[in-house]
Amino acid sequence: MSTICAVSTPLAQGGISVIRISGKDALKVAKAVFRPLSCGDVSSMAGYSCAYGQIVDGHKAVDDGVLTVFRAPRSYTGEDVCEISCHGGIYVTKRVLRLCLENGAEPADRGEFTKRAFLNGKMSLTQAEAVMDTISAQGEYALNSANLARSGKLFEQIKALTDKLVDILGELAAWVDYPEEDLPAVEQTALEKSLDGGVRSLDRILENYDRGLIFKNGIDTCIAGKPNVGKSAMMNMLLGFERSIVTDVAGTTRDVVQESVRLGRVILKLSDTAGIHETADKVEKLGVELAKKRLDSAMLILAVFDSSRELDAQDRQLLEYISGLDKKRLLILNKTDLESAADKSGLEKYGRVIQISAKNGQGIEDLQSAVEELFGTADYDPGSDIFANERQMHCVRTAHRYLTGALESLRSGQTLDAVTVMIDFAANALLELTGEKATEAVVNNVFSKFCVGK
Repeated sequence: MSTICAVSTPLAQGGISVIRISGKDALKVAKAVFRPLSCGDVSSMAGYSCAYGQIVDGHKAVDDGVLTVFRAPRSYTGEDVCEISCHGGIYVTKRVLRLCLENGAEPADRGEFTKRAFLNGKMSLTQAEAVMDTISAQGEYALNSANLARSGKLFEQIKALTDKLVDILGELAAWVDYPEEDLPAVEQTALEKSLDGGVRSLDRILENYDRGLIFKNGIDTCIAGKPNVGKSAMMNMLLGFERSIVTDVAGTTRDVVQESVRLGRVILKLSDTAGIHETADKVEKLGVELAKKRLDSAMLILAVFDSSRELDAQDRQLLEYISGLDKKRLLILNKTDLESAADKSGLEKYGRVIQISAKNGQGIEDLQSAVEELFGTADYDPGSDIFANERQMHCVRTAHRYLTGALESLRSGQTLDAVTVMIDFAANALLELTGEKATEAVVNNVFSKFCVGK
C-alpha cells in the first residue's frame, strides 16, 4: 500500500496542528521534511519517541515543531507512522502537508488511517465504527457506549454467538456428510436450546437499540403552536440564551430555528417553528408549511398553548392535526405567571399537560421528567449497553430472522438440511457485522463516513 498523509486536527487557526503520515515510507517522508535537533536523523528514532526540530523545505526552515514516531506493527494503523506537530496556523499547516506530499506521500482518503488499522488486524469493524462514534458523541452515555464498543465489547458479544453457531454448523455438517462414520445424531433438545439462546441474545440487542439511539443521537423535537404563545421564549428558556427572537408581535418566527439542548440525560434537537395558522402573507405561509413538515418528521412534539387565554379555533386546529400523527407529544401550557384562563381539562384528552412559565424559567423539571417517562429513559441504565448503528442493526435483524426461522423449522419437524441453511445465513450476517466476512463495498461504505485524517 502507498504511504498516505493528512491533517488530523481541524483545519482552523489554533495552537497546534498535527499532520499524520502512515505507510512503509513514512519515516523516509518525515526525514525529508524534518530535522531533529536532539538526534542526528529521523531514521534512527525509536518507536514511541519524540524529537523537537525544524520543518524544512530543502535548506529553508518553514516552522519548528515536534515529530512523533510509531514503528510497525505497534502503531494505530499497524504501519510505520509519523506525526508532525506544527504551529496551528492554516497556511503553515497546509504548507507542511504540501511538503509531505511533494516528498512521496499521497493524500489520505476519508477514514483511511482507521481503515488500514482494520485491514491490518489492529481492530474489528465494530471497533473502527466506534472510533467515529467517540468523535461524534454528544453526551456522557453516548461516549460510554462508544468506549465499550471501541474496547471490543460488541465484537466479543457477537463473536461468542457466531462461534456457537459455527460449532453447531460443524456438528450438523459432520453428521450429514459422513453417515458412515457412525457419529452420534444431533440431539434436537440441545440444538433447540442453543438456537433459542441465540435468539434471546439478539433480542436483547434489538430491545436496547431504540432507547440507545435516543442517548446517542438525541430526540428530534418540534416546538409548535399558534403565533405568540411563547414558543420562542420556551426555546430560549431551554437553551439558556436568546436564540429565537421574542416580541409581542405575532408571527415573528417565519423559518425553522434549530438548536440542540441537554435536558437531563438526553439531548433535545429543537426546532422552533412558525405559528400554525391561516395567513395571506406568502413568506409567513411558507413558514407554516415548513412547520407542518417538521411536525411530520419529529420524534417528539411540544405543542405550546397560552394559559392566560382560552383555547381558540387555531389551538384546536393544532390539536386535531397532531392527534392525527403517530408521534409522542406533550402539551405545554405556557405563561403560568399570568392569570389562568385556559381549560386544562380540555387539553388532557390529547396528551399529558405540562405547565411552565418560559418568562420565569418555571416548569423545566416537570418537562424533563415527562420526556424521560415518555421515552422510557427514566430508569434505563445505558452505561452497560452499546448503542449499535444502523448497519450493525441490519445485520442483527437479518441474523435474528434466520435464527428464528431455523428454530421454527426445527420445532416443526423440517429436515436438518433446511435448519442448517438458515443457521448458515445467520452466521454470515454476524460475520458481516464484525467485519470478518464483510464485502469490500461494505467496508468502503463504513469508512466513507469518517473525516479525512482519522
